[in-house]
Amino acid sequence: MQFDVSQSESKKAAIPHEIFLFNLIGNHILIFIASLGMFLSFPYPLYLVPVISVSCLLYTLWRAKRSLRVDPWFALCHWQIASRRAKVFIGMLSLLGTVSFLGWLGYAYLGMMKEAIYAFIVGIGLLPTMMTMLVLIIMESDGLYQARQCRVSAKWVLDKFPREGMS
Repeated sequence: MQFDVSQSESKKAAIPHEIFLFNLIGNHILIFIASLGMFLSFPYPLYLVPVISVSCLLYTLWRAKRSLRVDPWFALCHWQIASRRAKVFIGMLSLLGTVSFLGWLGYAYLGMMKEAIYAFIVGIGLLPTMMTMLVLIIMESDGLYQARQCRVSAKWVLDKFPREGMS
């Protein structure tokens, strides 16, 4: 649904999508691949990826709560959309961490084969996380486009946060 909002409100509404896209593309893809290439000689940049990711995700969640009090309605809606998607990504990262931990336990204490553990972690943890990441990149790119076009298409956010003067 298209709304009549100012250019400054539209720019404010684009910020959560830009942060989330930076985290997904810039951090989890570009920084991760670049730091993975030099991991054997200099492993420290790889440790930045989870630090940056947690910072971006926590900021998005915190700022979405704060937007309920300080932001105009249109920006508030886009912060809530980004927050919901951040929660999905946190859930997938938690799944990956849990599966990795279970794999380590299976290898260290149950004597499972290393290859079986790799298949377990990749099949149940990494693959769903990467697929979710690709879907979230597409959804956030669309969210950024909608913010710039003064649109909100997420029906749940319109129902939960109705605009004043609209029924």
